[in-house]
Amino acid sequence: QVQLVESGGGLVQAGGSLRLSCAVSGRSFSNNGMGWFRQAPGKEREFVAAISWSGSLTRHADSVKGRFTISRDNAKNTVYLQMNSLKPEDTAVYYCAASRRGYSDYEFDYWGQGTQVTVSS
Repeated sequence: QVQLVESGGGLVQAGGSLRLSCAVSGRSFSNNGMGWFRQAPGKEREFVAAISWSGSLTRHADSVKGRFTISRDNAKNTVYLQMNSLKPEDTAVYYCAASRRGYSDYEFDYWGQGTQVTVSS
């Protein structure tokens, strides 16, 4: 049974930082692309960032570019999202996702349960 478990969310003031982690269990995902998405209340889920199996290819949404960074540690089967200069509009539930492909920014097959990030003004 594949499980993706996010952690690291919480309440932070605008301008602050958080690092989200996503630990994958059940099988190795060292050959698979990973991604982060978020969903704010009343809005559709949106793409945040994606990373290839090797970590050599990444993509970030324009709304977070320059502030957020996706990375991974295949030895730990974990993917991270470093979030700096947080804004109130970053408030959302953040989801980790895994793809069967080596890289994807739109097709994901496994999802975590989400972690809440709240940014106060």
